[in-house]
Amino acid sequence: MNTQPTQPSMELLKELALASGPPGMEDEVRSIVHREIGQLGTMQHDGLGSVVIESPGTGPRVVLDAHMDEVGFCVQSVDAEGRIYFVPLGGWWGHVLLAQRVDILSSGGTKIPGTIGCKPPHFLSPGERDKVLSLDKMYIDVAARGVDEVESWGIRVGDPIVPRGHFEEMASAGRYCCKAFDDRVGVGVLIESFKALVDGDLDLSCQPVAVAAVQEEVGCRGAQTAGELSRPEVAIILEGTPADDLPGMSQRQAVLGGGPQIRFMDPTALSNRKLVRWTEDIAEQEGIPVQVAVRRSGGTDAKPTHLHGSGVPTVVIGVPARSIHTHSSIIDGEDYALAIRLVTAMVQELDEATVAGFVDYNN
Repeated sequence: MNTQPTQPSMELLKELALASGPPGMEDEVRSIVHREIGQLGTMQHDGLGSVVIESPGTGPRVVLDAHMDEVGFCVQSVDAEGRIYFVPLGGWWGHVLLAQRVDILSSGGTKIPGTIGCKPPHFLSPGERDKVLSLDKMYIDVAARGVDEVESWGIRVGDPIVPRGHFEEMASAGRYCCKAFDDRVGVGVLIESFKALVDGDLDLSCQPVAVAAVQEEVGCRGAQTAGELSRPEVAIILEGTPADDLPGMSQRQAVLGGGPQIRFMDPTALSNRKLVRWTEDIAEQEGIPVQVAVRRSGGTDAKPTHLHGSGVPTVVIGVPARSIHTHSSIIDGEDYALAIRLVTAMVQELDEATVAGFVDYNN
């Protein structure tokens, strides 16, 4: 290979993870993408707010896609005493929410802190203790004295809500905990690899195109609309994929410290088989451990991307993250660094003949 990226910036990853970016209001994340790689090519936006940056050069268009949004909520109503009821934006499990801190991104332009209210154990009946409370029964306590005070803060129906995060290196060095690693690790891989490829004075035989997509958590919507601008000929989807090194999981395909995951399939997309095996070969040449996964559930931006036009050879590269879709997911920094190395190595080897081979069905 011609080059390898330098050690990734954990300060950048921290900034990305702590940024507020629920579906439909990815502004803080988008501004980081603008700042970091917007000057490295021709930048456009689709009508939903996805960022598409087309690097100079020729050859097959290689889309690197990561979604900017995180799971969050939306204000559904406010009662007379100032309690805020909400609907989810993305997949949540009730067990992880009670008493957690959130920020309401108010129409007034400020972040209003709150906590998801819960009964103390003193007030719980025996039946309540054994149930998961459904989200439609939950509310956010912003300590208001009434609905008028809530309205005076600029909170309106439809305002987005995000988990309040805390970025921390764990006692086990090189492992980090924060919200939103799904998919801010993917955005980090996108930024770091795109910089290495485009700003590294390389003689590439392809044209990298960066896509920072919106609204993945509510149906992979941004990746679909961004495809009209990015026009992929091959695509690499960058994700924070759920780690399965958990009690009771016997067939593990996403272990922290095991290297990046190559997702072969999930219910929404079947990766191009030749592209998957080629990716494994590149990883072996580079000495990068990888984990190949076949998933029974879940989905990524590969869903709309691989169906673009007449079909696009697509593969998903994920950084395993424990406890995603919570306030406190955990990653291994080495997995993150290796994912950047792998993506950078892959793009350097992509040329017209290689890409054509992925879709050669004559034999």
